[in-house]
Amino acid sequence: MKKILVLCTGNSCRSQIAEGYLRHFAGDRAHVYSAGVETHGLNPRAIATMKEDGIDISQHTSNHIDEYRDIDFDLVITVCDNAKERCPYFPSNAQLFHRNFDDPAKATGTEQEIMESFRSVREEIKAFSRDFVKKLS
Repeated sequence: MKKILVLCTGNSCRSQIAEGYLRHFAGDRAHVYSAGVETHGLNPRAIATMKEDGIDISQHTSNHIDEYRDIDFDLVITVCDNAKERCPYFPSNAQLFHRNFDDPAKATGTEQEIMESFRSVREEIKAFSRDFVKKLS
């Protein structure tokens, strides 16, 4: 079983969404974790937008990368450029993957406009996660 880490800046939106979808699509073929190079807490809009698509991430926690130092990951996915630049060295043979997604937490405007930003990023991450898991098979 593969051990996958999804890493972003604050482990509040993008990595949490990716963790939810990777778990969903991989099922029992992978253990999926997410972390940040900082911790910002789980974003309520990330929870809400995932719930709209039938995935419950409300019990996820915002974790710092240092919490996972002792896990020998097979795959590490950075989902923002900042995390890629600050990604710590892992003493393992983990394959590194990168895909930058816009940060929906930085969206401005009305609540409806902000939620549309979250939905748009969610759909991009969903497609990425689905394709990523297909390549694992």
